[in-house]
Amino acid sequence: MQEIKCQNCRISKLCLPVMLADSEIEHLDSIVQRGKPLNTDENLFRSGDKFENIYAVRSGSLKSYTISEDGIEQVTGFYLPGEIIGLDAISSQVHPSYAKALETSMICALPFESLESLATGIPSLQRQLLNVMSNEIRDDQELMLLLNKKTSEERMAAFLVNLSIRFGQRGLSSRVFRLTMSRRDIGNYLGLAVETVSRVLTKLQKQEYILVDDKEITFTNPEKLSELAGVMCYS
Repeated sequence: MQEIKCQNCRISKLCLPVMLADSEIEHLDSIVQRGKPLNTDENLFRSGDKFENIYAVRSGSLKSYTISEDGIEQVTGFYLPGEIIGLDAISSQVHPSYAKALETSMICALPFESLESLATGIPSLQRQLLNVMSNEIRDDQELMLLLNKKTSEERMAAFLVNLSIRFGQRGLSSRVFRLTMSRRDIGNYLGLAVETVSRVLTKLQKQEYILVDDKEITFTNPEKLSELAGVMCYS
């Protein structure tokens, strides 16, 4: 079995090596730590843990969430292969949130001190780190826009189209994909009751925008769904 390295990783073009030369990727690969798989519902880190690494999702998917003082969970994001998680801990040096695997997932840990040191000598890595951080800010802004949408149908459509785009960027089908997150997690993220999530998915299916088969979603009218979402589907 071929040893996984950044050079032969199938999602490297979505991750930190995207702008790097082969020799620079070798330097980056030398600090990457690849541990055992995370099992479903296993935490990658917890709120209050000391910040040491940022993490790249190699396979599988995760959710990030916070827990309020009165024990209420708030889902803050979903992470797919090639995406970086843990950036929100850089300033405080303590993780302010939790990250949990939604399915069996493989993770690459990048010790931040080593990464920061390496980036000072590799300008393209430094730029890519800034790009990743910029994307994190943009994603937060998009979430705010998503939650400001007037109807539950618009929120759900925007959520599905966003996933479609991200799956398409990974060379996967942007029209047929599996939701690894629960209806409850989707509702929590979108500010909707779990019953509303099920009702809206049923309504979108009746309108022939999508087909729903348990966790599998098929776009049957991506143009109409995009129009409802206010976001263009990945083509």
